[in-house]
Amino acid sequence: MHVRRSHVAAMTTALVLIGAAPSYGAARSYKNCTALNQDYPHGVGRQGARDKTSGTPVTSFKVSNALYRANGSSDRDRDGIACEKR
Repeated sequence: MHVRRSHVAAMTTALVLIGAAPSYGAARSYKNCTALNQDYPHGVGRQGARDKTSGTPVTSFKVSNALYRANGSSDRDRDGIACEKR
């Protein structure tokens, strides 16, 4: 089987492009809740998290497991939502 050079180059380029996954980087870790709330006013939470409260629960937080992992130490009540704010 004879394959032209131009076809080999095209196939090589296609394989390289298919194998290259986009690099999004790690989720940002914020210094404190004030800094996080500037970007996410209602906090960040894990998927499926529910706010523990006796009043109206926060439901408008940003859902992101990666962001929560990076900032989970700010989750004082351990309900799966960091820096929640109404």
